[in-house]
Formats: sequence, C-alpha cells, structure tokens
Amino acid sequence: MKLIKTGAAATLALTLALTATACGGDKDKDSKAGSGGKKDKIVVGIKFDQPGLGLKTPDGKFTGFDVDVATYVAKELGYEAGQIEFKQAVSAERENLIQNGDVEFIVASYSINDKRKAKVDFAGPYFLAHQDLLVRADESGITKAEDLNDKKLCSVTGSTSAQNVKDKLAPKANLLQVGGYSECLTGLENKNLDALTTDNSILAGYAAQEKNQGKFKLVGLSLSNENYGIGLKKGNKDLQTKINTALKKMVQDGSWEKFVKANFGPANYKNEPAPQITEGS
Repeated sequence: MKLIKTGAAATLALTLALTATACGGDKDKDSKAGSGGKKDKIVVGIKFDQPGLGLKTPDGKFTGFDVDVATYVAKELGYEAGQIEFKQAVSAERENLIQNGDVEFIVASYSINDKRKAKVDFAGPYFLAHQDLLVRADESGITKAEDLNDKKLCSVTGSTSAQNVKDKLAPKANLLQVGGYSECLTGLENKNLDALTTDNSILAGYAAQEKNQGKFKLVGLSLSNENYGIGLKKGNKDLQTKINTALKKMVQDGSWEKFVKANFGPANYKNEPAPQITEGS
C-alpha cells in the first residue's frame, strides 16, 4: 500500500509541476514586449505637455504631430487606436522607459544623437526641427540670435537650447530658466520677457494654440539641427525595420504632410521636407 501511495503522489506532483510550467511559460510569453506574438495592446511613450506635438487634453484625449505619427506606426504594426496605451515620457526618463521595457517605443520630440544612441536605438528620423526663437507678433528688433544681447531670454530649466544661445551666440543675453514653457509665454505676452527659445516645432505648437494665435511669431532661424527619431530598445532590429517601413509609407501616402499641416499650420510654420531614413540602414 505504501508503494502505491508513493507512486500516486509522485504522479500528482509531476502533473502539477507540468501545469505550473505551462502556465508560467504563457505568462512569460505574454509579458515580453516585442518577443514575437502580437499582444492585445501596445504601450507608446509620448509627451503629455507639448501642444502641437504631444498633449494630453483635460478630457483625457491625446493630440499632436507625435501622437499622429505614433498612432500611424502602431497601426502599421497591427494595432488599432483603442489598443494603444500612451505613457508619459518626460525628457529625463526616456532612456529608462525604453531600457526597462515600460514602453515598446517612444515618439516624443526625441532628437537623435550619439550620447542617446549609446543607450537606445532609433528608427527614422521622421522630422527635422531647428532651434529658433519665439517673439511677440509685433516684435521687429529681434531678427537674429545676436539681437538677444541685453534682452531677456526664456527657456526651461536645463535647456540645451538656451545654453547654446548664451554660450555661443548672445553671451550678454539675460537668461531666465523656468519650470515650463507656459511660464515663458506668459512673460512674453506681458512684455516681461523678449524671447523664448527651443525647437521650432515646439514653438510652433504653442503659437498654433487657439488662445495664442496672432500673439506670437517664430523668427525663422536655424540655430541647430534636431532630427527627431523613434526610440526603441537596443538590438531590436526587427522592430526598427518595421517602424522604418511604416515611416516611409507615411510619407509616401501623404499622411506625413497631412499631420504637419493639421498640427503646425496655424502658426505659419515653414517646416523642412520629410527627412531621409538613416537609422538602421
């Protein structure tokens, strides 16, 4: 009797072990982003606070050029709009979100450079922006960066754009760095500040907002080149290739131009043509 009980117990233990292994394997398979099988949803990183690029509205919707691009790419990967979960990707956290697998990819005015490429891969670029200045619509005394000497220049804390102007172009500019671009716009409108600097795409997004239309204008400078790419985990060549294919199709079928006009048009933004894909080639 003891032998029979022992054999039955062993059989039961083996069955439970096999069941647990099978369940664990399915869970592991479902949890791995980009591991092969298509998931029920896709998590994409965007900005939540950049009008014209990536903005979360009070009613919980998402608007902007980057949002349109992300939605298009996700659709080409097989996901409908309702299957996309947008996750906030603040600038300082973009690499961490990608490396930790919190997002599948990031579309968030993410300029491609060597420092970032040491940590993540990129697809694209899909947009070429330039550092520019935003001034009041009636401003006529600021037409070049050097005109900012002895003027009050605003940007966000830690901005490389502002430091670029201060260090290289207008060393006598009075630089004010604040927590957000909205503070700069308020100061600019109230004539407490003379100019705001960052990427022209971001400036155009703010100027295109209904409440700001007619109040501000871009000076039209190209103080730096900023190629926006789609960030993804290093070594995921399959995803990189699929995203690049989607970006090429987006340009060819006219969607790219449509997205640009819809999001930046009201600011009379003179955008560059869609850039050639360089990453992953």
